[in-house]
Amino acid sequence: MATDRRRHTIVLVQFDEAKDARTYLDFAGVPEALDGVCQLYEQSLKAANPGLRSTTYDVTDLFSFMDGLGDLCCLVLNLATGAYVPHNREWLKARVFEHLKNQVQQ
Repeated sequence: MATDRRRHTIVLVQFDEAKDARTYLDFAGVPEALDGVCQLYEQSLKAANPGLRSTTYDVTDLFSFMDGLGDLCCLVLNLATGAYVPHNREWLKARVFEHLKNQVQQ
């Protein structure tokens, strides 16, 4: 995952089925992009529960959020070719899981 830090990553998100709900998030590396996906969920929790001082969730909740998005994928820069490699929602979910697991073990 050391090389992931240097691989520019673009997360493409569509919050619902409306085409105008599309946006992208730009990150310096894969780990930052994975944190960004988690932050999207945390922001949605805060918006839905503005009176709560803190919220907790588990990976099942996060995955439900990710599955509920109209679309979610990312483009990761391949350093060797200079081209972006697309990855789907399932790839993101697997990487988020590993990323969070590594954070807990540290």
